Amino acid sequence: MEYVQIGKVKASRFILGTNQFSGFSHWSPQTDLEMKRYYTVEKIKQTLREAESLGINTMIGRADNFVIRFLLEYWDQGGRIQWFAQTCSELATHEASIGNAASGGAKACHIHGGVMDYLLAQDKADEIKPAIELIRKKGMLAGIAGHNHKVFEWAEKNLDVDYYMCCYYNASRRDNRAGHVAGMEEIFDNEDRDTMTNLIQVLSKPVIHYKIMGAGRNDPKEAFQYAAKAMRKNDAACVGVYTKDNPDMIRNGVDLLISNLKESGR
Repeated sequence: MEYVQIGKVKASRFILGTNQFSGFSHWSPQTDLEMKRYYTVEKIKQTLREAESLGINTMIGRADNFVIRFLLEYWDQGGRIQWFAQTCSELATHEASIGNAASGGAKACHIHGGVMDYLLAQDKADEIKPAIELIRKKGMLAGIAGHNHKVFEWAEKNLDVDYYMCCYYNASRRDNRAGHVAGMEEIFDNEDRDTMTNLIQVLSKPVIHYKIMGAGRNDPKEAFQYAAKAMRKNDAACVGVYTKDNPDMIRNGVDLLISNLKESGR
């Protein structure tokens, strides 16, 4: 496994995404429910152990009680994977999510991508700097996520963070609603992917590339090849897995990412 330095934290270049653990498929409510049934706490812990055996030392997960509970159980049983927390769009305040992340042992915390899209669209960006300051005050690395490339153009001029979470697709615009709604129409347009990855090349912070697979819509070989060419030396990729579809999905993904990074010289 290759690693990058994000602030004071050493993170694997393949970061485990956990949307599937929480039942966010970005396909349908039926698939959401299927994922929730499949990913019992025991199955989640098994998945985390496999990830660690492959050199993955970082996961990204929501700052909610479900994630905290399975992580505490996993850590109590000897697991060591570190947690980068994502704020939750359904919680009433940024402070609630940030407090959850800090008390739950997160090494870093970033503002949810839909929330960032929404705040920028609604001219409420004045909420962001105090949230970033609170994350840092709690002793965590601070970051932001976003699906709209304009979020990062704004951040470059107005914000001091440790990392960015850049989504390859702006599949469902969040201008009027920050949270994801199960079953909502989502369009995965590769023009969005090109726009975001072109911007990434000039951003000043380490970037965690996410939804590189288009929520399972993209061919893995093409997706990892594309991402490897877009990733800079200190960038990482967050990849969610659904091992019900392929029990070797984590190993296959790690192999594809690392081999393509070496081939592209990244």
